[in-house]
Amino acid sequence: MMPALTASTEPVERAGEGYTRTAVWLHWLLGLALLAQIAFGFSLDEIAPRGTPARSGVVNLHKSFGMVLALLIAVRLAWRLTHAPPPWPVSMGLGERLAAQLVHRLLYACMILMPLSGYVASNFSKFGVVFFGIHLPPWGPPLQDMYALFNGIHVGTAFIFTGLIVGHVLAALKHAWLDRDGVFGRMLP
Repeated sequence: MMPALTASTEPVERAGEGYTRTAVWLHWLLGLALLAQIAFGFSLDEIAPRGTPARSGVVNLHKSFGMVLALLIAVRLAWRLTHAPPPWPVSMGLGERLAAQLVHRLLYACMILMPLSGYVASNFSKFGVVFFGIHLPPWGPPLQDMYALFNGIHVGTAFIFTGLIVGHVLAALKHAWLDRDGVFGRMLP
């Protein structure tokens, strides 16, 4: 039986047990890469405005990095599903544990939905996907309505994901600076 996606809501006396070294490195590598990719996506219009010759190259770079991140996300998800996280400390109340569990699930949902919706949208555009210079034939016809739907999901998820990341970072800082309950230290390399 595979472990749940997030820690049990059952607390333990202290939070001395940390995540595995692999989980820690995947967390930080993917977290920083996702922040960079989200910032890159939000900056596309400033970097290469629509209708300019540089636009397709910059957008294709964003798509290429997104596909690499999708593979890294799959690795992280596979690791997470096969390795249980450490339990929450008893100092965290039930409401705080449930909130943390919900946010973690939503973060994983965004990690899956954002690259997937971007990839699907690209396959319904006339441009398709160019992966670091290699043109991948689209599997869908150029349908503007389908492209708009999936691109809207992609962009909307980016905003939701950004909010969840900000909340996650603020909660981590709360544990580090205010609670000092060992939760933050569990994810340090």
